[in-house]
Amino acid sequence: MSAEQVGRVLGIAVRTRKKGPMREVERVKATGDGLDGDVEATTVRAVTFIAAQQWHQVQQELGGAMPWHTRRANVLVEADSLAHLIGRTIRVGDVHVRVNAETKPCELMDELQPGLRAALKPECRGGVYGSVIQEGDIAVGDVVALVS
Repeated sequence: MSAEQVGRVLGIAVRTRKKGPMREVERVKATGDGLDGDVEATTVRAVTFIAAQQWHQVQQELGGAMPWHTRRANVLVEADSLAHLIGRTIRVGDVHVRVNAETKPCELMDELQPGLRAALKPECRGGVYGSVIQEGDIAVGDVVALVS
């Protein structure tokens, strides 16, 4: 069975501390506990993804350029949307992730950029999160593909 390509990894970032700045990396190891170098996460929400095109829409609505990781997502994917991945398994590099749900924007978003929380709410613009079910490395440029 061949995998349907969703997009490519355009960026990877890890949280340096809770509510702290994000640090961009070119490659990261993903385990059931999350990403190496990221703050502690639950196994259900081990890795978060955001679609580049939706982030672009958010920036246009808010009238300014912001780094993609202002959203505090781990992986920026070259895709229109990621909503269709909820409940599915994707492969990112050699990592398999079960996409569990939409990432709901919290009040921290408005602390980082006024209006950001509301701009992220429609159409799953805040991205998605999932559980790592096959560990490995994720690198910028890796293909993101639907497995099941």
